[in-house]
Amino acid sequence: MVFEKVSYEAASEEVKAIYDETMKEMNIPFVLNWFKCQGNNAELLRGNWEKLKSVMLRGSIPMILKQLIIYNISKERGCEYCAQAHGVMADSMSSALNDNPDFRVTENMDSTSIPPSYKAAIRIITNSALNPASTSEDDFEALQDEGFSDDEIQELFAHADLVNMLNTVADISGIKLDNELMEAQM
Repeated sequence: MVFEKVSYEAASEEVKAIYDETMKEMNIPFVLNWFKCQGNNAELLRGNWEKLKSVMLRGSIPMILKQLIIYNISKERGCEYCAQAHGVMADSMSSALNDNPDFRVTENMDSTSIPPSYKAAIRIITNSALNPASTSEDDFEALQDEGFSDDEIQELFAHADLVNMLNTVADISGIKLDNELMEAQM
């Protein structure tokens, strides 16, 4: 099933206000398809936006690490929309890890440019998203050993939950990558 995407122009005033907030907070000039596919239900859209905003846009974990976690889990789960969208976002931040203008972090996940602490977080949080029951005390200790505080570890694990929600909405809705993100990908 493909959910109807509600354009900005066709949205209710309440939904337009949420769309405006997503664009402002995410610093993008368009409404992502992920939000548009929820535009018929302002209550659901608001709740999912608040969760995304709290976990992905707030906190102390660097944004590039958050994007790499979302990208990697989405890729492993086979969620094409989220893997592509968050891959574009992570790649746009590649210069934070490597000075080479041709470096694309998503194509170089084993690169020495990615700090060992990031690699550990990506591996552990991906496994937790895919197999939550397998998460163990060893995972917490490994993250602590990499220098993450307890608050940061909690924030990292919140991404496992967030990505599962993002992927579920994207997969069920049948959305495709936004034209604006496809242009940025090229």
